[in-house]
Amino acid sequence: MSADFHELHDVEELDDCGALQFERSRQLGDAIVRHRDYSLVSLFASRQDGIVADEVLVVDVECHGVPSRNPYGIHFRERLALSVPADRKQLVTVLALRRGFPTLIHQNQAPIDGPANLCLYFEPPPSVLRTWTPQKFLRRIQWWLEQSAKGTLHAADQPVEHLFFASPFELVLPWNFDQLRQRPGQQFVIRRGGPRPDRGETYFVVPVGAGETDERAATAIELLLPPIVQGQIERDPATLGELANLLAARGADLLAALDQAVQQRVDHRGACEPVDAFSVILLHVPVARAPGAEPERVTRRAFLLHKGPLRLGELTGALFQFEGKFFREAGLGQRPSGAWQSEPILPMEVLRFNDTSAARMQSGLAHPGPVGVLVGAGSLGGAIADLWGRSGWGQWTVIDKDHVKPHNVVRHVAYAQHVGQPKAHVVAQLHDAVAGGASRVVAICADASNLSNDEVRQALTSSTLVVDASTTLEYPRLASTLDELPRQISVFITPNGNGAVMLAEDARRSIRLRTLEAQYYRALIEEPWGENHLEGNLGTFWSGASCRDISVVLPYSRVVAHAGLLAEQVQHAATREAAMVRVWSRDPGSGAVAMNEVLVSDERAVAIGNLSVFIDAGLEDKLRSLRKLGLPEETGGVLLGYHDFNVNALVLVDALPAPADSDRSTAFFERGVQGLTAAVNEATRRTAGVVGYVGEWHSHPEGFSSAPSGPDLYQLVYLALGMADDGLPAVSVIVSEDDVQIMSGVVRT
Repeated sequence: MSADFHELHDVEELDDCGALQFERSRQLGDAIVRHRDYSLVSLFASRQDGIVADEVLVVDVECHGVPSRNPYGIHFRERLALSVPADRKQLVTVLALRRGFPTLIHQNQAPIDGPANLCLYFEPPPSVLRTWTPQKFLRRIQWWLEQSAKGTLHAADQPVEHLFFASPFELVLPWNFDQLRQRPGQQFVIRRGGPRPDRGETYFVVPVGAGETDERAATAIELLLPPIVQGQIERDPATLGELANLLAARGADLLAALDQAVQQRVDHRGACEPVDAFSVILLHVPVARAPGAEPERVTRRAFLLHKGPLRLGELTGALFQFEGKFFREAGLGQRPSGAWQSEPILPMEVLRFNDTSAARMQSGLAHPGPVGVLVGAGSLGGAIADLWGRSGWGQWTVIDKDHVKPHNVVRHVAYAQHVGQPKAHVVAQLHDAVAGGASRVVAICADASNLSNDEVRQALTSSTLVVDASTTLEYPRLASTLDELPRQISVFITPNGNGAVMLAEDARRSIRLRTLEAQYYRALIEEPWGENHLEGNLGTFWSGASCRDISVVLPYSRVVAHAGLLAEQVQHAATREAAMVRVWSRDPGSGAVAMNEVLVSDERAVAIGNLSVFIDAGLEDKLRSLRKLGLPEETGGVLLGYHDFNVNALVLVDALPAPADSDRSTAFFERGVQGLTAAVNEATRRTAGVVGYVGEWHSHPEGFSSAPSGPDLYQLVYLALGMADDGLPAVSVIVSEDDVQIMSGVVRT
């Protein structure tokens, strides 16, 4: 049975489509007339202050895809009202006029006694209107009816629906609300947030301690309902009486819960209530996907009353008022008239702060991440920590010995109020401001290289991953010498902010950061992309009065650009067993980013006295290739590398081939000098002054081992005397067919 549209709305009936004023209405009317499945029944216009606000086209639509006798209650022919608003930025509303039209998923909120309002689109109105046409709109209506009749409008893997629909009023729960509710004696208050521009309001459920009170807050009136099945959607009630009736049909007594809640707020001395007090009714609804199935989750719905609980109790008869105070009503048998039933209520959307799993899900992360330590809470480290914290990845301890200075705020996550505070503490505070206690960052204000600090050592050794984002070489080189530490990953950006680097040890730590650093330097020396990779910063400035208070010029935008990239890449590397060296170069003009991956080789160490000399298999292979190219004669050249006496290490990085003016034969090799100074200086420039001359190498011909000959030992003595001027040991490497032998010489004084 159909209901005429004018029975539901105060409107003026129009004679024909020629009386329509809106262009969209006329286009829609023309499309209806031309469509074989639509019949135009009548036309209406509603006016507001003498101006047409809406034009309504009542139609009958036939849907051949609707199964007969379908269990969802959709008919082959339905009567609909298509309401076209004057505002072209709004969508055309579709109302089902048949009495008894089913309440289904994907309907917009409508009054309980009003026509069903079909929700045709998942996208917001601006997106829909961008490609909207009357013809597509009519087909969309048929699609909605057919899919609803088949039960396929709601995807099988779509989360179960809320009991009611959204509203501009929000109630935000703590991230651990379910766990808190299990605590004996746990209490909550509801606090009102500030007004929003959309005229909505946000309210917060806040856990409080025993005996803690807040006169400006409210306590929720809670009800646990019997389980419902997904798809059982009911429209939001507009009054307290409608809600009570709806809940009574589910076996829940709203009035009894109200009485109990309001009487608990009053003792024998009575109680007063602020003028702007409010009440919140919170429903807990277990939801299952099918009848008889175990509930998948508990959905929650709340309702707001702009009336305090004590005045609400007076309406229900649970309280009475005397001389401005409210007291308990001894007997509830004689209730006042049903004034409470007409009390208006406003539906609230129930939201929840993220826990770490929700943050990871929203960030597309499957793994919870490591128990990790972040070394360095500076510009890069602070930005990376912020990104990981927001995505719920990892449980982090941050170690940094520095504090925030005024100039740091330009490119740090810190704010002006953090000046003077330790950077590690600032990172932890900002994380807590985001996570709200769902996870915490432990801050240690100390030097990560000082393992005599018990707090530092405990944090490092008890973690599963350490990420170094410091700006110095101290920690990564020290960590390479310590077997008790977990896997290490080092990240940094280049001085001008145009490049970024990640050095990741393998999961077993068979390849340490020191050799990854060396192989990165060799790539800088050998590869075209390394030519200007570490070129100087954009300038410097004095940040204080001391001669050491010099800081570089670097836009924070470049830091953030690389922080996002490195944060993701560390997540990727942490899931892989292998070691990695990746280098990115970014063009600040176009924003284009290029990635270069360096092939990683194993490391070999040779102990010579108290000095450890390190060489990797990649460099050994290069030496063998240079030897092979020189056969049958001997060949040689200079070795490039760096010393670090803080860890008693000499790391060999690269080998240069024989200069063109070298003298060679099958029995000897004498290195020339042509172009050598320029080549060494270029290697030093490309590596920002880290890599330089450290010794010599030469090869032995076929049939000879790598054991040193008399001339070889003489050359080593000569080298040692030369290097002694700088107080450095000399290194000589001999390459044979089967071996690479490393020798060192030191002048003793």
